[in-house]
Amino acid sequence: MSVDLIRFIIFAAVIGGVIIAALTIKSFRPYLRKAPLVAFLLGISSGFPLTLLIATMTFWLARVGIDTATIGFAVALGIPYTLKFLWAPLIDKLPLPFLTKTFGQRRGWLFLVQGLLFVSIWQLGASNPQPGNMGVFAVWALITAFLSATQDIVIDAYRIEILDEEEFAHGTATNQFGYRTGNLIAGAGTIYFASNEGLGLGWATAYGLTAFCIIPAIVGAFIIGPGKFVDRYAEASGLKPREWLRETVVNPFREFLTRHGAFIILGFVLVYKVGDAMGQAMLGPMIVDLGFSDTDYITANKIWGYAALIVGSAIGAPFILWLGMGRALLISGLLMMLSNTMFMILAAMGDNYWMMVAAICTENVTSGIGLTVFTTYLSGLSSIAYTATQFALLSSFAGVGRTFMAGPAGIIAEKFGWFGFWGFTVAAAIPGMILLWVLWSKGYVVQGIRQTDAVEHEAPKEPVGPFRILGFVLVIAGLIGLLLSQPLELSANLTWAAAGVLLLGGLLAWKGQPAAPTKI
Repeated sequence: MSVDLIRFIIFAAVIGGVIIAALTIKSFRPYLRKAPLVAFLLGISSGFPLTLLIATMTFWLARVGIDTATIGFAVALGIPYTLKFLWAPLIDKLPLPFLTKTFGQRRGWLFLVQGLLFVSIWQLGASNPQPGNMGVFAVWALITAFLSATQDIVIDAYRIEILDEEEFAHGTATNQFGYRTGNLIAGAGTIYFASNEGLGLGWATAYGLTAFCIIPAIVGAFIIGPGKFVDRYAEASGLKPREWLRETVVNPFREFLTRHGAFIILGFVLVYKVGDAMGQAMLGPMIVDLGFSDTDYITANKIWGYAALIVGSAIGAPFILWLGMGRALLISGLLMMLSNTMFMILAAMGDNYWMMVAAICTENVTSGIGLTVFTTYLSGLSSIAYTATQFALLSSFAGVGRTFMAGPAGIIAEKFGWFGFWGFTVAAAIPGMILLWVLWSKGYVVQGIRQTDAVEHEAPKEPVGPFRILGFVLVIAGLIGLLLSQPLELSANLTWAAAGVLLLGGLLAWKGQPAAPTKI
């Protein structure tokens, strides 16, 4: 039995268990509500393109004889996902002719992007990459990556806007289940369609069939309706271009960055999962160094660990209901931090299979809980007035914490050994816990899901001021530099310069005084 088939059985079993729990346990019941089920459908359509681009595509290229160096260009396909906050303001505020009026802002953008994505995936599958003839394939791969990242912007915003307070965490969890379903379809499913060992349909047909994974989101969108999107076009139609640009591009960042505790929140978002990210980056090298076989690691991580991650994700939603958001963040953070002590024990014991299984399962259960809790928290930070832009920005900040700040992991492991390294990952989680305590003590983390009041009616029209605008620009420039530092392999000096620009921009955005009020 293949690993992929086992993973599918595990996934189906966990989903079945969630359904049974939802029928018998009160805190699981929101899983069966309409909006969380629609979030599951949205997750399927969101999850399949990235797997199709990265994992499945590299397998396909290797099969047709493309050299490893050329396959490495796939790293660039992740760039649109990290920079998607740059065009997220257009998704928030730009109406589409006919589509917005007919279906609403979110559904109009969703249907447009999905139609283009469907075409691009078909063209990608039909481009027939061969050694020395990769141009057309590379173009369609980049187009597909851009459209997929744009679809994520729309789906993330739409998910936030269709969920009520009491089903928010459950909808976040079901969205993750859907995302993993899309991963499975685009990974093992597409390869099975294409391979001679499967249905033998060829890569063009396999990619074309997988493109139909856009359908679940379309079905879900018709079931749930337009959502809670704040429609301001009646007011925006009378704005001058400069005023519309300010409302579309500047105000989403201004609204967040001028909140009380905004920069402490961003610091928390940056460092909350750093210890966990460092550990995940170095788990594979440690397993090899300790002498485990490939088969041992595959069964422990890809099967046992996968089951633990799915279970943890499912528990995350009732976890928030039981504890409230502040306590859920604190306890899930402590669990992730302490779970790394299991790898300290593994490092001390050496080649012990069941200790490895125990460590990986413990870490994945706590990571699954933490992922659901943290994603729900980020979603709750996003104002309904600027959902797409603010969630994209916050998720990009979290991405910096996972990549840039986890970068020194290899150096630390080499210097202190595996036991000392895992001890360091425990200590690396402490700053996040301190920042969470500060946020909570100052009242910047509330127990409910929504961490900010939605701006429901009037657009913020207070003047921003030149220094604050400059600060916003520098924040974005520094964030872009940090997000690109790893895929483009920028020098350390450029990476630190980007961090400095981000910090300077944050200070200006925080302290910059607005200009004198003017009438609009």
